[in-house]
Amino acid sequence: MGKRYYCDYCDRSFQDNMHNRKKHLNGVQHHRAKKAWFDHFKDSSAVLDEELSKKPCRKFLQKGICDYGPNCRFSHMSEQDIFYLKRQVEEEKRLKEGFEDRNFHERSVEDWLSKREKKKKSAPCTKGYLLCSAWLAVPDLPPSLLPPPPGGWPRQENTEWG
Repeated sequence: MGKRYYCDYCDRSFQDNMHNRKKHLNGVQHHRAKKAWFDHFKDSSAVLDEELSKKPCRKFLQKGICDYGPNCRFSHMSEQDIFYLKRQVEEEKRLKEGFEDRNFHERSVEDWLSKREKKKKSAPCTKGYLLCSAWLAVPDLPPSLLPPPPGGWPRQENTEWG
């Protein structure tokens, strides 16, 4: 068995030779699948512009279904769908503008650090340690989980390592 070509757009495989590959890549099914794949990544404003430029599909309005599906030259969106799409585009635009404003008014690192230092100095220092009540129920806690003694750990002057 020879090599096989797998098309990700169409989810098909076939014998890989120049004739079969060219025939597949120029085929209608491949073009439709490729268009559907890339349409999936279009932003809302591009979809809205595209839908507003199209006339409504008569067959879709009359029967509720169109033979051409998403490849139809006419629009299958109702007024309500277009309204929701417009709201989505406005929301995306507003979020994008808000993000740009935040970046524009961004403070320098030094300003942020100085403000942080002021907060740390003004905040009362809490040296108290809280032990979760669930840990108190455990009979033999390892020393690493016990709170430090009230006066702190005793200092050892002559500590030799290794």
